[in-house]
Amino acid sequence: MFTMRIASAAAILGGVLALCLPALPAQAQASRTFVSAAIGNDSNDCSRPTPCRTFQGAHDKTHPDGEVTVLDAGGYGSLTITKSISIVNEGAGEASVLVSGGSIGISVNASSAAGYVNLRGITVQGIGFGGGSGLRLNSAYALTITNCVFRNHTGNGISIFTSTDSNVAVSNTLVADNGQDGIMIAPGGSPHVQATLSRIEAYRNSGNGVVVDGAFSAGTIDVTVADSVAGGNGKVGFFSVASANQSVASMTVVRSVASNNGTGVAATGAHAELRLGASTLSGNAQSWTKVSAVLSSYGDNNIDGNHDGNLAPPLIVKK
Repeated sequence: MFTMRIASAAAILGGVLALCLPALPAQAQASRTFVSAAIGNDSNDCSRPTPCRTFQGAHDKTHPDGEVTVLDAGGYGSLTITKSISIVNEGAGEASVLVSGGSIGISVNASSAAGYVNLRGITVQGIGFGGGSGLRLNSAYALTITNCVFRNHTGNGISIFTSTDSNVAVSNTLVADNGQDGIMIAPGGSPHVQATLSRIEAYRNSGNGVVVDGAFSAGTIDVTVADSVAGGNGKVGFFSVASANQSVASMTVVRSVASNNGTGVAATGAHAELRLGASTLSGNAQSWTKVSAVLSSYGDNNIDGNHDGNLAPPLIVKK
């Protein structure tokens, strides 16, 4: 009897202590996580000694504002981003996302008020049977893409479809051999979208190299393209389009080349603007065209070797 009373008292004490202890999460998130194609497993904690296998696995175990680091070359699977995060490959070899079946390689669905997304050193490749699209921005306050490749998709390489104010920066990035546009900036709603594209190479896309399209929005789109090349695209190298009652779609192209496209640069619609400076238009079926839009030149461009007589665009009037 005495032994039973001791056991009962111990059980009661254990229960009280358990109530006092804080509950521990099944698996805590880390500020820095790692992925490895060689030794990774998504059941790991994604630390340096025990990395995860996929971008999604590491994303889900990374604290907001944290960073996922690539340890070695390999395929890391498609990814949906829902938080501020950096995914970084600094010279580990090709860190790729293979896309098929009409899916999206990387979807960005971060906070429109405080979502900062940074992608560096990633290849997103369509693999030939319904390759879908490379990256789609649905929401984020800021998206930065550096040293990346988006190619061989049946859709767009990069699609900027946000419906809230967003800031986009893309640099040192290749968008090539896509079935639609290399980079399409076509927001919905009424946002102010600002994009800076630097050292972009847009080659052999069936549609346009870089297009700003205000058809789905009543906001303002401001895009600057610098030190970039649009070559061999089926339609227009650099294109701004927006009719009345749509977004003001403004593109400024400086120190860039549009060559061997259907049209070098174009602006279409009453709310479309394209300004061209210190750039070269060469080998295009049509050097430039505008329809009910503003397309003007700073007067320092090289327009030669096109198949339409190489007419110069109207000069920008200095006030």
